[in-house]
Amino acid sequence: MPGENLSRDEAHERAALLSVDGYEVVLDLRSAVGDSAEAVRTFRSETTIRFRRTGEGTSTFLDLIAPSVNAVSLNGRALDPAVVFDGSRIAIDGLADENVLVVDAQCAYSRTGEGMHRFVDPEDGEVYLYTQYEPADARRVYANFEQPDLKAPYRFAVTAPEGWTVWSNGAGEQDAEGVWRFAETAPISTYITCVVAGPYHYVTDSYERGDLTIPLGAMCRKSLAKHFDADDVFLITKQGFDFFHDNFDYPYPFGKYDQAFVPEYNLGAMENPGMVTFREEYIYRGKVTQAAYESRANVILHEMAHMWFGDLVTMVWWDDLWLKESFADFMGSFVNAEATRFTNSWVTFANNRKAWAYRADQLPSTHPITADIRDLEDAKLNFDGITYAKGASVLKQLVAYAGRDAFLEGARRYFKRHAYGNTRLADLLSILEETSGRDMKAWAKSWLQTSGVNSLTPAVTYDAEGRITELAVVQEGDELRPHRAAVGLYRLSADGGLVRFARAEADITGARTVVAELAGEEKPDLVLVNDDDLTYCKIRFDESSLATLRAHLGDITDPLARALCWSALWNLTRDGLMPARDFVSVALAFAGRETDIGVLQMVHAWTKSAVTHYATPEWREEGGRLLAEAGLRELRLAEPGSEHQLTWARFFAATAGSDADFQLLEGLLDGTAKIDGLDVDQELRWALLSPLAVHGRADEGRIGEELSRDDTATGKRHQVRLLASRPSAAVKAQAWAQVVESDTLSNALVEATIAGFVQPSQRELIAPYAEKYFAAIERLWADRSIQIAMDVVKGLFPGLQDSDETLAAADAWLTAHESAAPALRRLVLEARDDLARALRAQACDRLAA
Repeated sequence: MPGENLSRDEAHERAALLSVDGYEVVLDLRSAVGDSAEAVRTFRSETTIRFRRTGEGTSTFLDLIAPSVNAVSLNGRALDPAVVFDGSRIAIDGLADENVLVVDAQCAYSRTGEGMHRFVDPEDGEVYLYTQYEPADARRVYANFEQPDLKAPYRFAVTAPEGWTVWSNGAGEQDAEGVWRFAETAPISTYITCVVAGPYHYVTDSYERGDLTIPLGAMCRKSLAKHFDADDVFLITKQGFDFFHDNFDYPYPFGKYDQAFVPEYNLGAMENPGMVTFREEYIYRGKVTQAAYESRANVILHEMAHMWFGDLVTMVWWDDLWLKESFADFMGSFVNAEATRFTNSWVTFANNRKAWAYRADQLPSTHPITADIRDLEDAKLNFDGITYAKGASVLKQLVAYAGRDAFLEGARRYFKRHAYGNTRLADLLSILEETSGRDMKAWAKSWLQTSGVNSLTPAVTYDAEGRITELAVVQEGDELRPHRAAVGLYRLSADGGLVRFARAEADITGARTVVAELAGEEKPDLVLVNDDDLTYCKIRFDESSLATLRAHLGDITDPLARALCWSALWNLTRDGLMPARDFVSVALAFAGRETDIGVLQMVHAWTKSAVTHYATPEWREEGGRLLAEAGLRELRLAEPGSEHQLTWARFFAATAGSDADFQLLEGLLDGTAKIDGLDVDQELRWALLSPLAVHGRADEGRIGEELSRDDTATGKRHQVRLLASRPSAAVKAQAWAQVVESDTLSNALVEATIAGFVQPSQRELIAPYAEKYFAAIERLWADRSIQIAMDVVKGLFPGLQDSDETLAAADAWLTAHESAAPALRRLVLEARDDLARALRAQACDRLAA
C-alpha cells in the first residue's frame, strides 16, 4: 500500500501537530476458534483515541492496516470509511483543540508473525494468539498513531473464546460478562503494547525487595509444558531485578512481569512492558549445552534492561534505535557475568556477538551506530549487528573510557530526567559528560557517528638480549578512533601453558601509538592487542605471534584470551589474509581442547563456513572429509554424557559425507549402534536424520516415520525442512514454488523450507534458480509482508553459486533496479558483498594450494 511505509518527516510533522492523552482498545477474538478458514480470517477491533491539537493545522492521518473499516467518527461526526481509509491510513480533518476519534475495524489474523499471530498446535488442535509489533505492526491490530514519540496510556479490553486466558501489559481480570479488562498502562509507545491469548500453560511466582513486590508469570503452549523449566526462568529474572535495582536506583515501573514463550516467533524476544514475549525455542525439548542456557539468560536480561532503556525512556525516532538495543545487548552480558551463574558471558560476547558486528560493519550497507533512518523499511533492516552487537561493544569501550561508576550514574540520571519521555543522542551525551567529566561529543563523533571497524596490529622491536625496545600499536581504518585498550604479553610456561606475564592499558590514538610501559619486558611468544576485549576492533598479529597461535592456540590458559584469538583468526580468514584450509587445520588441531562450549560451537560453525564458502572448490571435498573425521574422532574421545560429546555429535552429523558416516548415523537412529553416554533424544534424532535426507538416504516415507514419533509443531518444522533438503529436482521445484510462488506457508514453515532448499552439497541441483531469483524478487517484495520478503530475499540469494557469473548477475540486477525499494536493494547488495568476499577468500586459499 502506498501509505504503509511511514517516513521520518511525516512522523515529525505529526508529532508537532498533536499529543495523545490515551487509548481504549476493545478486541473481540472469539473468531480465532472458528471452524472455517474464512471464520478465522479477521477479528473486530474498536479503538477510541483521545488527543489534543498542539500545533498548527487541522488535518492528519491515523495508521491502520486492515481488510476493512466498519465506522470512523471524529468528535461525534461520522466519516465515510470508503473515503478516508486507503488500506493503511485513515485521513482525518477538522481537528479541534481536544479530540475523540473512534475507529471500528475488521483486522486480520497473521501467519507471518506480524500483528496478531494465530497458531494452531498440530499436537492437540489448540489455538494460540500473540502480538508482535516492532517497529510498526500495532496498526495491524488497532488504529493508532504508529510512531515511538507519541506515547500514551492504554486500556485494553478483550473478549476471548471460552476457557482462554488473556494477558496484556497491565494486570487484568475477567468481568461478569466474560470480558478481560486490563489496568491502564503508564505512557508507552504503540510498538510495545501487547496481547497474548489462549489456553497457555501459566506458572506464577513473585519478586520481593523491601516494600516492592512484582508478580511474576511465565507461560508456554500446553503441549510444551512438560519441557518448561520455569524455575530457571524465574531464577534469572530475580537475579536480573536484583542487579537493576541495585544499579539503576529506579524501581521497575510497570507493575507485573509476565514472560510468554510463543510459537512461530520472528525475533528472539520483545520487550513489551509487563508482558515480554520470547520465541518458544528457548524451551528446550532435549538435552542442550550450558551455552544454550546462557543464551536464554542473556535474552531474558536483555529484555529486562529494556524496561528502563527503551520502555521507560524511548527514542524519538528509529535513528536512535541504538539508545535501547545497544544498551540492552551490553546489559545482557554485563548482568549475566555479574549476577548469574554464567560468569564467563564476556567470553561468549567476544566470540559470538562481536562476530555478528564485525560482519555487519564490513558490508557496503554499514552505517553509524546512530543511523540515518528515513522510513519504516529502513528501520526494519536496522535491527542488525551494528545496532545491537557493535553498539554493545562500543558501550563496553565507553565503560573503559568513562569509568564504570560514571556510566552507571549516567544511567541513573538519564532515567530520572527522562522517565516516560523520548530522547535523542544529545540527551544521553550531556548526562554522561556530567558524570564522567569527559568530552563525550568528540567520543560520540568517532564512535557513534562513523562506520567501519579498525584493525589494531602490534609492531615490536627487540634488543640483542631479546627484550622489548619498543612496542607500538598500529591502527588502520577509514576512521581512526580513540581506543582504551590493553596489550597482553604471553609466553609458554614450563608446564606447556601459554600464560600472560605482562599487561598494559593505553589510550590508542592515531595511526601509531607507543605503549611505553612494556619497554624492557622479555620477548613474548604472543602479543595480544585488545587483551580483555575492552574495545571494538579487529585484532591482528605480528608474524611471531601468528606462528605461536598456529602451534599453541589450545595452550592459552585464559578462556577470554583464547576466544579473542579464535575470533581474530576467523577475521583473518574472512578478510582473505589466512587461507581457509589453514584455519581448518588450526581448528582441527585445537578445537578438541576447547573448554568453553560456546566458543567450541562457534569454531564448529566457522570451520563449516570456511569449507563451504572460503575454500577453493577443488579442496571442498577434502576439507569436508577432514571435518567429518575430526567430528567422529572427538565424539568418541569426549567424556560420555558430557555437553562436549553432544556438541561433537551434532558437528559430526552436520559434516557426515561418507557411506561409513551414514551407516553410523542410521545405526544410532535404529539402535543398532551406540556411543557410550550419548542420549539420542528426539532433537538429536532430527539432527542425525538431516544429513541422511540431504544425501538421499532418507526418503519421504522415512521422514514421515520420524514425524509420527514427534508429531508436534517443532517436529513439523523439522519435517518440512528435511523434505525440502532431499537431492531431487522435483523436490527443489516444489520447495521453490511453495516459498516464491505461493503465500500459504506460515513464517516458520517459510524459514524451514528455505533452510532445506539451500544445501552446500547440492550446488548443481539448485543452480537453475539463480536466474529465477533475480527475476522474482522485486515482485515478491511488492506482494509479501516485509518480514516474509526479507526472509526470502536473504535466504534464497544464490550465494552457493560462487562464481564471477553470479556476481555479475547481482551487479546487473542492481544496475537495472536503481529505483527499487532501498531496503530490497540493501539486502541484495549485502548478499552480493558476501559472495565477493567468498571469492576473494577462495583466491587466498588457492595460493596456499
